[in-house]
Amino acid sequence: MPTVPFETRDARIAFNRPSSNVRALKQIRRMRGGSQSHLMKCSDGNYYVVKFQNNPQHKRILVNEFLGTRLAEKMGLPTTPCAIVRVSETLIAQTSNLVVELPRYRVPCSAGLQFGSRYVGNPSSKTLQTLPRYELPHVSNSSAFVGMVVFDKWVCNIDGRQFLFELGHKAYTMVAIDQGFCFYGGEWNFHDAPMWGFCWDKSVYRGVKSIEDFEPWLSRLEGFNMDTIVEAADGIPTEWYDHDASALGRLLEQLNRRRKKIRQLLVEWGPKLPLIFPHWEMPKLTVPVSLRQTA
Repeated sequence: MPTVPFETRDARIAFNRPSSNVRALKQIRRMRGGSQSHLMKCSDGNYYVVKFQNNPQHKRILVNEFLGTRLAEKMGLPTTPCAIVRVSETLIAQTSNLVVELPRYRVPCSAGLQFGSRYVGNPSSKTLQTLPRYELPHVSNSSAFVGMVVFDKWVCNIDGRQFLFELGHKAYTMVAIDQGFCFYGGEWNFHDAPMWGFCWDKSVYRGVKSIEDFEPWLSRLEGFNMDTIVEAADGIPTEWYDHDASALGRLLEQLNRRRKKIRQLLVEWGPKLPLIFPHWEMPKLTVPVSLRQTA
């Protein structure tokens, strides 16, 4: 299997170019959203939301989805399993709906290796994208709402954070979806802004009172190293980033440098975001005994 090497400041790293994980067998329906993804049945028996290389947003969106999902998994956050999906030219030619719609014309979706995110639930049922607030206490993994803040600040997600909710026997399970606009979208850059990356329903953050409420997520992130990040990127098809291994290497290096920056950002921003963290408590000032005696 050929490798794709590139230089980083720390070491020389070689990425294995993967075979595709699964084959697309059938298009089910077009999904909502600017990337114009499609729900597809694949050879492993599962359904995937597939984003194509020639989507209207940017080819790098596929890298962002793959890398973002893998990094979130390493932090122990709830995401959907991802796969590299091979879509054949024959399937595209035989499926009239497998097209990208542009302002003045439409073109067929690209063949080859695409990004697939495992569909939550089953295609005939309606998975919830929002929950009434009275149902939020019934989300079994609700602590991960705060964990995703740590993640989104680290990866510079410039989109609103999106979740899906699947109803089990007694409670809902939440998964975080859509990592396409991590790393500042197709630019692969980092510009920190306090309001980016939050869920539309800010009530999920009401329990946050201090920086301690972002544990264990902050400590997990700070415990990563370059090897952890490189491992998450292993297997990304080189065509997704136009074979520019240097650009991917710079992205991974920036992620490594940012790991220990996020704690301080949250300490600074927490008190300044009362609409998001209304119960944030300012640290109490302790007056030295010598000053109290003088007074």
